[in-house]
Amino acid sequence: MTYSLSPESYRMLRPERPSRPARRAWDLVLTIVLLVLLPLAALACSYAGFFLAFASDACGSMTCNFGLMNVGFWFAVIAPWVVLLLAVVLAIVRLVRHRVSFWVPLVGVVAMAATWFVAAAIVSAGVSAS
Repeated sequence: MTYSLSPESYRMLRPERPSRPARRAWDLVLTIVLLVLLPLAALACSYAGFFLAFASDACGSMTCNFGLMNVGFWFAVIAPWVVLLLAVVLAIVRLVRHRVSFWVPLVGVVAMAATWFVAAAIVSAGVSAS
């Protein structure tokens, strides 16, 4: 005894659509709150970058590479805003695709702080240049 469908019934079957993952409300709310706070972090990191200009105070008694110090200074001022833009775009793309995205602004804050330390190292290399 076999149980088979008639050829006409195969035409009626439709493949199931893959279901999209459910949107997590907590992730959406947390991501939006963190994205609203992210420009404040960029402003704070950019403001801290302005203090790197005081590194030139040590240049009175030694020779400094002012070009390298200038690159480090402007990197500290501009890089947090670039990180902000990238984090916002990536978070929105992940939200649209229903992926967990609350971590993107948190990584953005860490990246902003890291850019300040990189800029401080560049400025420091310009101060110790001889």
